Parts: sequence; structure tokens; C-alpha cells
Amino acid sequence: MPNEPLNLAVIIGSVREGRFGPVVANWFAEQAEQHGRFTVDVIDLADTPLPLALPPVPPALDPAMPRPAEMENLTRRLRAADAFVVVTPDYNRSFPASLKAAIDWHYTEWQAKPVGFVGYSGSSGGLLAIEQLRQVFGELHAHTIRDYVSFPRYYELFAPDATLKDPEGPNASARVMLSQLDWWASILHTARRERPFGAA
Repeated sequence: MPNEPLNLAVIIGSVREGRFGPVVANWFAEQAEQHGRFTVDVIDLADTPLPLALPPVPPALDPAMPRPAEMENLTRRLRAADAFVVVTPDYNRSFPASLKAAIDWHYTEWQAKPVGFVGYSGSSGGLLAIEQLRQVFGELHAHTIRDYVSFPRYYELFAPDATLKDPEGPNASARVMLSQLDWWASILHTARRERPFGAA
């Protein structure tokens, strides 16, 4: 089990104008830093063009099909991560197209790494998006964490200064999920180093 800090990528899944995702992501990043086991990298998908038109074969499987040059920084940061936390709303009972594009443009970057979720929306708290994302990441050989953080009616839970009005419950949920991420990320970090995923 590695003693050095684990690299945790916190991904802001929404790129919609006026989105609330950065508020939620910044709150969670603070919780992760306080946990003490993670180096936190907040990745905002709004910073990277994410074309919906994909090549016929994933670029990770065929070097002759490179990703757009603008995606190089995103790819590097995903590859460096030992674990991910996806911050997502519900859009029409699912997750944002920007998030699906980011996932589909990559492949090996997700493999044998744990993924946690922080959801927010008007009523479900992002749970509809989270349940679908579990299926997507399972297809990519990632391990999704059972526990999650959810903010139903998020607009009533955060104060104008972007702090939680009642932080006790969400902070406790974040600690549980971060402890699970720590365990899985530590084990899988060692496993990837000693036996790369897919090796015979």
C-alpha cells in the first residue's frame, strides 16, 4: 500500500452556462484535502473541447487515431489519477453529454481505478445520473464506490457564499466515501504497479 499521497481527480461534469457544479466540486475538494491522503486535482470539463464525433476506434487502442491536441492536458491529468470523483447533476434523468464525451474519448485512463460520485439536482440529488454512470464505468473496468454524496434541492442547502448551511451530514458522507476511495485506490495503485491491468 503506497505511503505517498494518492492522486484524486475531481471532475466537474456539467459545462452548462450558470452551472452549480464548481460550487459542489470546490466543497468536495476541500473535504478531500482535509482527509489527508489525497493530492486533489479539480478538472473542469468546460476547459477542454469535447467533440461528440468519435474516431472509429478509441485512441487508447489505436495510436494512429490521436485525440485532438486540445485534449492532451485532460488526458494527462486523467492518466495521472489514482482515483476519480465525478460531480454530476441530473439532466433529463441522466448525466451531461459533456461527461459522456470525456469518458468515451478515453479508455485505459479509467481502468483499475476507483470512481466515487457527488450528485446534485432539484429532487433526486443526482442519483439518476449516478446509477447510469456506474454502468458506464463498469464497462471500462473501473471500480465504482458504493457510498456517495447527494444534494437534493442543492439550491436550498448552500448559502450565497458557497458554504453549506448545515455541513454535518454532507461532511460525514464525504468522509465515508473518501475512506473507501483511499482503500480501493491504495490497493489498485499497488496492483497496477506490480501487474499492469490486462497483463497475462
